[in-house]
Amino acid sequence: MTLLCTRRDIDTLRKTAYRELCDALTSEMLDGVRNCAARLREGLPNAEDLHRNTVMVAYGGGKDSSYTLAFVRAMQLMLFQEHGDTFRLRVATNRHAGMPQAVMENIDRAYRALRLPDDPDCELLLIDGNTVRPFASDTPQDPGVVARNRLDILMTGHRTAGDARPTFCNACNLSMVNSFGVAAGYGEGVDVIVTGDSEHEQRDYRLWVTRLAREFGLQPARGERVGFGGFLATLNNISRAYFTDIHGADAVDVIADHSITSTVREGMRFFSIYGDTDYASGEHWELLTDFLGFIFDDIAFSFTESDCGNPALMAHLRALKSERCYGLTYADGLAEYVDFALSLMHRKEFPPKLVEVMRERYQGVGSATRMRAAMDAYAREAYGLSEEQLVCLVYAPFTEKAERLADYLAAERPDLVGAEQRMRSLLSGESEPSEDRVLQGEIERMSGLSVQQLRVLYRSSLRLPKVTPAPGELIDVILDGDPHKTLIHTRHEANGPLVPEVLSGR
Repeated sequence: MTLLCTRRDIDTLRKTAYRELCDALTSEMLDGVRNCAARLREGLPNAEDLHRNTVMVAYGGGKDSSYTLAFVRAMQLMLFQEHGDTFRLRVATNRHAGMPQAVMENIDRAYRALRLPDDPDCELLLIDGNTVRPFASDTPQDPGVVARNRLDILMTGHRTAGDARPTFCNACNLSMVNSFGVAAGYGEGVDVIVTGDSEHEQRDYRLWVTRLAREFGLQPARGERVGFGGFLATLNNISRAYFTDIHGADAVDVIADHSITSTVREGMRFFSIYGDTDYASGEHWELLTDFLGFIFDDIAFSFTESDCGNPALMAHLRALKSERCYGLTYADGLAEYVDFALSLMHRKEFPPKLVEVMRERYQGVGSATRMRAAMDAYAREAYGLSEEQLVCLVYAPFTEKAERLADYLAAERPDLVGAEQRMRSLLSGESEPSEDRVLQGEIERMSGLSVQQLRVLYRSSLRLPKVTPAPGELIDVILDGDPHKTLIHTRHEANGPLVPEVLSGR
């Protein structure tokens, strides 16, 4: 009797969820769901026994992935309506320190609207690094992940003088791929990962990874290159090489922490919904805001991202560089970045109302001061970074044998100009921290890095974005062809001439 009751409860839950979702979707969307559900069923390994299949969708909490989740849930419910059986759904959220609490709350509201928490065939996972746990919106950030993200930002930021994309996105993108492997390999694994990328986009990305691995001699053994597991193994080699370059060969534990998991079920495949749905958020605005309860939070919604506050920090770094390194104003640099980011929003076909929300946020008297305070607070809360440390980062005074150290000290720390040679001795290893504890404390505080980490920077090259692309190191090549950058003309001193500069971001 209990079993029957439970079955009835599940049937009722799914019928209710299906009716509610059908009311929220347009007829065109439902046609896409119907086509995709039929294609997916045909391709599942157990097409006649649907509950034996596990389908995974990655859910970052942004506007596009929220729509994808609703679409896949509709597929699951439609198959149940038609066949009395359906696949198990695994939803995996990869969290990093730049994901504000507002995103977790958006995710929770979407889950409840779709009635996922009460469906026994829906598994909701939170991925913190390599740790997998059931999703709960109030789960505290993992201190280890926060520390790792903070260190990646500082080390990469100093290598690139705060160039936005590598500083914030290189490590984050590799972490995202790792989360696919971690979530797909968890427990008994999954059969299919649903993606919104077209098959053409998937193929291009695989080819790019293969070419990158071949160029830098990072291909795994021939027998280890097959399928998604082989793809992850290739990316693991790239990741290890990249983080060895960033953190130094002696940072064994840090490099190991960035390994990419490659143990997934043999035969696992990707399924694209790209051809059967429209990702323009203006076309499903009511689904997002009215049904799923999506809120465009001031921090979580930053330019082209609706699940991450880092793009606002990218604007902050540009403004700090303008003010401190170029002798212009904070507002000048902020305006440059805002113009660039708004053009990206237009290029990505954001709804005009969202573009205007962002434009208004950065316009008007006092907006630069207000956003500066907000981003300083966010940097402290998310990463434990002070404005002094971010200013130090955009100068990059310790990289390339401290070639910019004199300029940095003269502008920011004139009280330490006389200690420049002692600093160089400490950075080069000619003297030890124990010989000058006061100086050690000063440079560690103003940079946010240890002397050992600063020594890695001292031995490393400074990688600035090139106006004319040229063969480079791995840190450069990772973002070759990246569309999130543009050539601007700016001034590097208050009354100087206009000069070309590559600006990147999100």
